[in-house]
Amino acid sequence: MTDKPVVVYGASGYTGRLVCEYLREFNVPFLAAGRDSDKLDAAMNANVPGIETAQYEVSTVEHSVEALTELFRGASVVCNTVGPFARYGPEVVEAALAAGAHYVDTTGEQDWLITCDEQYGADFRAAGLLLSPGVAQMYTTGEIAAQICLENPGLDTLDVAVFWGGSPTIASTQTILVNAAMSKAHYLEQNQYQEWDADAGLYQLAIPGQHELALALPWGGTSHPVWFRKDPRVANVRALGGVFNKPLMLGVPQIVAAALEATKDMDRDAKYDALDATAAQVMNQMPPREYARINKSLDSVHASGPLGRAHCVIHGNQNYKQTGLLQAYAAYSLIQQPPLRAGFASACQAFGHRELLGVLRSFGLVMEPVVTVER
Repeated sequence: MTDKPVVVYGASGYTGRLVCEYLREFNVPFLAAGRDSDKLDAAMNANVPGIETAQYEVSTVEHSVEALTELFRGASVVCNTVGPFARYGPEVVEAALAAGAHYVDTTGEQDWLITCDEQYGADFRAAGLLLSPGVAQMYTTGEIAAQICLENPGLDTLDVAVFWGGSPTIASTQTILVNAAMSKAHYLEQNQYQEWDADAGLYQLAIPGQHELALALPWGGTSHPVWFRKDPRVANVRALGGVFNKPLMLGVPQIVAAALEATKDMDRDAKYDALDATAAQVMNQMPPREYARINKSLDSVHASGPLGRAHCVIHGNQNYKQTGLLQAYAAYSLIQQPPLRAGFASACQAFGHRELLGVLRSFGLVMEPVVTVER
């Protein structure tokens, strides 16, 4: 049991540290939790600027529903950064519900979002609690752009592109491989999930701000088709993503294909172990702290309808810092007032897209959106 209002589970990881950093910015007391006390202490002391002024404690915990429930009791919000989420998420969600705490995470796994929606959403709604997976730059900032487009009535189709600069973290690399090997990627067509063609390879996109075409992938399908599936304004959603580094993008299909071939005859647990080993070969160390001039982000959404068009572009920087800030703000808001929607909901649905945009702008992480509308 804790007397801190927020628990950051996985606080020693790259993203977990950033969540703690921004909780300090909001003056929110927190419990930094994980499995290894040495890693937690080292992460707080060496990687969270200003930690000496934060109100926090460190706690180790076994990854089980019972142990996590006991740890979460007394907290209002659980920020979960421990992935792959389809593998490790159920225990955390069930423990948060049992402890009466709101749940947010940083997942990029579409199948985990669908599981949250279909398996846990009703129980969280009945308890008046928020269940919001995927609160992260790659998904929430793009959703802000989509919601800005949808401020114009009569648009029912979203074409989403998300790009960022830099290299993925260890956890993100694991997620990429797990997504490819363990689940299908879906887009939304007339409010129904449809599978992306797994053999289509890389897509070429014309993205704002550069003359060169960029390379993209469905990236597991992303969160957007799941969030908008029950939005009465929206019928169709396709989302593609990639990094600005073209050589890196060219190598992704080969890495994924090799992982699929190597694990095709394995059972589920053996697949996870093999994929972890492959991910470690690709990325086995924490990337450096982000640079605003290198780690740029771009979220572009074209929205269309029978008689209208809108386009919103949000240029930003430091996508992992955006994620840390969005997580911390979600917790900061939830300890003061109920979300706009209980149960399964995106960050924009729970807190308001204009509010989240203002938070990102106030910390200098995104530019003012560029919006064009045609009627």
